[in-house]
Parts: sequence; structure tokens; C-alpha cells
Amino acid sequence: MLKYILNKLFYGFLVLMGVITLVFFLFNVLPGDPARMIMGQRSDISSLEAINKDLGRDKPLVVQYLNYLNDLSPLSFHNPTDVKSYWYLDSNKYTSTTKLISFSDNSVLVFKKPYFRRSYQTKRQVSEILAEAFPKTALLAFVSIFIAIVIGIGIGILCAVWKDTWFDKSALIFATAGMSIPSFFAAIIMAWLFAFVLAPYTGLNMFGSMYSVDDFGNGEYLDLKNLILPAITLGIRPIAVVVELTRSSMLDVLSQDYIRTARAKGVPFRGIVLGHALRNAMNPVVTAISGWLASMLAGAVFVEYVFDWKGVGVVIVDALEKYDFPVVMGAVLCISVILIIINIMVDIIYGWLDPRVRIA
Repeated sequence: MLKYILNKLFYGFLVLMGVITLVFFLFNVLPGDPARMIMGQRSDISSLEAINKDLGRDKPLVVQYLNYLNDLSPLSFHNPTDVKSYWYLDSNKYTSTTKLISFSDNSVLVFKKPYFRRSYQTKRQVSEILAEAFPKTALLAFVSIFIAIVIGIGIGILCAVWKDTWFDKSALIFATAGMSIPSFFAAIIMAWLFAFVLAPYTGLNMFGSMYSVDDFGNGEYLDLKNLILPAITLGIRPIAVVVELTRSSMLDVLSQDYIRTARAKGVPFRGIVLGHALRNAMNPVVTAISGWLASMLAGAVFVEYVFDWKGVGVVIVDALEKYDFPVVMGAVLCISVILIIINIMVDIIYGWLDPRVRIA
């Protein structure tokens, strides 16, 4: 099992390096001058050159790429003495640094937090911007996937047990419709129906984030009521997928010989479904859930934008509109890391559920 886990970690590292390389070269060939974005219209040549030197953009592209890897890596090389050096160990850039090995007076190996650069527009560190937005997106994604798991697996089991009944056929119609509706369109419909037409009965808002401002000037307060519509909207498609996967997988498992043997031995049908069939039918469902959880972090952009849920989606849209590439790059990399971690965890769970996977 340990060898299996180490292999998955190694493959995840290779995927991460590929994503970092692709993101860096993609955003560095796009048009636009970061120095001019930072300085605005009131800029002179000397100021632009100074900013480009500070950003490392006066160096060849390959050197810029190596500098970017050095900034992102928790283990990195820096110059602790020369303030003019791009490799200077600047405490304003690199936080929580710990010197590990000193090779010379001008070269040390340090352990630090990854540095995602600074926003061109706000001058804030990208890590600070994402740290404010990611908890809101993560909460939205986890609540949505929880709704999908509970409702989807429950309906899928009932569809398999009550195959070809009116309940089964109705659930399949719902699942097909749920997979066909785009999230952006579903968000508009949900906002209009439940927060405008039925607002006197539901009490829900069309727009609102995790925190709302008190009308009496007492500051912000946690307003989880605003989470209801975005979470349900984002969970519609995963619910449909989980229903169909659970149903088909359960039907396949229930037709196996060991299930018939358990029935012949007098095991209660409820025990057969929950104790034997459900666990063996969960492999494809777990894989699908992991994929949807990762994609929700990226796909929540449209839903967040419609409901004004101020998470990573809104941050990415605003950054793209302003050509604030460090923010977009940081968000993409963070989402990629989360996706890789989730996939590794799912592979481990998959190997635990089915030991044959560890041998392959």
C-alpha cells in the first residue's frame, strides 16, 4: 500500500510541474506590459525599467521561469545580503522563512511559504487575495457536493431497488434534465424563481455573499442563508450524475452471484443492499464525486458571478477583465493543487475499496 501511495504522489508531482509550466508560459506570451499596468498612465521609462527589473522581466524567459519555480517552491535559494539582487531574501515577499543551509554569504537554502507574486492592480500579495476568497468557494463546493452525495446516492439506491417503477422513471428524467441544464442558466432561473417570484415565501436574496453588512452599522455578520441557492444550483448536475451512476452500479452488483447466495442464506434484503451491494458499487461513484468536487472549484465561476458570492470565481473574472495575470495564475495553480490532492486521495480510497487496484 505504501508503494502504491508513493507512486500516486510522484505522478501528482509530475502533473503539478506540467500545470505550472503551462500556466507560466501561457500567461507570459500574452500581450500587455505589467510595469505599465502597475504604474498607470503616469509612467516614465526609468520607472518602467525599475519595475520590470523588480519583477525579473528584464531577464530571458527561461530565467524568468526558473525564478518563478524558485518563488513557488517551499525550498528555495536566495541571497540574504544583496538588496539589489532579484534573489534577495525580502521579508516583504517571502514570509515564514527558515534558513536551512548556508552555502556562502550570498547563497542560502530556505524553507518558506510559496510566493505567488503581487497583484498588478491592488499591489497586494496574491496569496492574501486568494486566502480571502478560497474559503467561500470551498464552502460552496463542499456543501454542494454534500447535497449531491446525500440526495444522489439515496435516490440512486431507491431507483435500483424499485427498478422500472414510476419513481425510477421519474428520477431518470430528472437526472437527464439536470445534466442538460448549464450552470449559468440554472443559476439565473433559480435566482429569479426562488429569490424574486417566491421571495415573500422563501425569504432568500438574489445576491449576497458569505457575509452581509448589518443595516444598523454594526459591521459584517455571517449570513449562511445566501449559501442556499448557489449550493443547490451548483449541486444539480452532480446530483444527476451520482443518481445514474449509483443506479447502474447497484443494478450490476445486485445481479452478482454472491448477492443471490446471501439471499439464499436468508440475509435480510436491507442488509444485502447496505452491507454488501452498496460498498462494492461505490467505486465509480467515488471517482465521479472526486471529479465533480475538483471541477466545482473551477466551475463555480458562473454560479458565484450570478449570485455575487464573492469567492474565487468572482476574483478570477475581475482579474481577467483587468489583465491582472498574477491573480489568475495563482488561482489556477491553487485549483490545480486541490484537484491533484483530491485525485490522489480518491486513488487511495479506490485502492482501499478494491485491493486489485494496488496490484495493477
